Amino acid sequence: MSSTSETNAPLHAQVLIVDDEVEHAEVMAEALRRPGHVSTIVHSLAEATEEIRHGSFDVIVTDLVMENETAGLTVLELSKRHQEDVETIMVTAHGDVATAKAALQGGAYDFIEKPLDLDVFRNLVNRAAETVLLRHQNTALRGQLDAAYGFEGIIGESAAIRQVITTVRQVAPSNIPVLITGESGTGKELIAQAVHRHSKRRHKRFVPFNAAGQSETLLEDQLFGHVRGAFTGADRDREGVFQYAHEGTLFLDEIGDMPLTMQSKLLRVLETGEVVRLGANEASKTDVRFVSATNKDMKSLAVDGGFREDLYFRIKGAEIHVPPLRERREDIPRLVNHFIGQYAAELDRPIPDVSQPAMMRLVAYRWPGNVRELLNVVQNVVVTCEADTIDVRHIPEEIRVDESDDPGAIGSLAGIGLDKLEKEAIRQTLAMTGGNREQAATMLGIGERTLYRKLKEYGLK
Repeated sequence: MSSTSETNAPLHAQVLIVDDEVEHAEVMAEALRRPGHVSTIVHSLAEATEEIRHGSFDVIVTDLVMENETAGLTVLELSKRHQEDVETIMVTAHGDVATAKAALQGGAYDFIEKPLDLDVFRNLVNRAAETVLLRHQNTALRGQLDAAYGFEGIIGESAAIRQVITTVRQVAPSNIPVLITGESGTGKELIAQAVHRHSKRRHKRFVPFNAAGQSETLLEDQLFGHVRGAFTGADRDREGVFQYAHEGTLFLDEIGDMPLTMQSKLLRVLETGEVVRLGANEASKTDVRFVSATNKDMKSLAVDGGFREDLYFRIKGAEIHVPPLRERREDIPRLVNHFIGQYAAELDRPIPDVSQPAMMRLVAYRWPGNVRELLNVVQNVVVTCEADTIDVRHIPEEIRVDESDDPGAIGSLAGIGLDKLEKEAIRQTLAMTGGNREQAATMLGIGERTLYRKLKEYGLK
């Protein structure tokens, strides 16, 4: 869809007209040419199916009755399945109004009765096109906000985290299984939630379940459920998480810790879409989007026999690797400021600043516990700091004097002159960001002009 930048500029929508009456379809197309819409005309349900599956449209106008009395409803169903952003308008005879109203409940934009008032028809299509355009603009705006303030709680601008977000957007609308890998504390469940919220199942349940540290019997019961009398104490039927998550998303965390015998049962469920409760003879259908996560090297685990290779390939429809925090240090200042603002608001306190030496110390630390550890540290600092500015002295001692920093990261601050410390911080930050001054300034908590001035002052390039 295209439009000019003026507020009341005409829209140029892609319109599919489905009508078995050739002349009537031509009249509608001609009426839509005047405001600048581009129309594609088909005269059968088969032709409409082909266009909807392979074309791209903003508005679909379909006669309700063609080969059969509900052909238009089939077009509506196809449009909802294959053209997520399209709006569908029903054209009906007077006697079909009740069916057309039912179509509204099925997601149609509106209906119009024959004989058509062409001015009313044009206005109706224009409104539908404007609705689609507004939705596109909102999507674009959300993308801009995601870049500025984070995507589904995923904060960062590093190349690594941008790749994660891109992959989430790509795989979420499909139904393929997703395997999320990464160290503990990197935010794998947050990624799983983002996949769910951007999927077609977003209005259904997101059910997280941790597979680690449970006996095989308890794990089987939790996953698949049981019937009354299955074991001592089973006084009623109980559904497992597979059935509880029916038509939604099931997130199975720490899948690499699952016992081998349970892996074979999980594989069967994923292959057949059926679960058998403990104590039951008959299987029940289940339909879930399966997302799993692990902090283990699953490929090596499968090669060594610690994880079934066939199950590994089954759950790895798409893989999203969440990088550790030490590999995306340029995101740390943004995460720190985000968490500070969050906890200050919870405590109803003014948001404190962070001194440059304190931020450099936070950036230099290895963060073995990743984002989870950073979050806990910031929460503690905000709670205990009564000053207007968070300084090095407010940071936990193990971070201030950490000896395990990566080579090239800023080491201990003790005994180093501030000018030398600042120069080294700028030099290493620029190296870390590949010379990107904007990112370096953000990490250092200073403006780009200030950074440029200090580069000249210290003779850095």
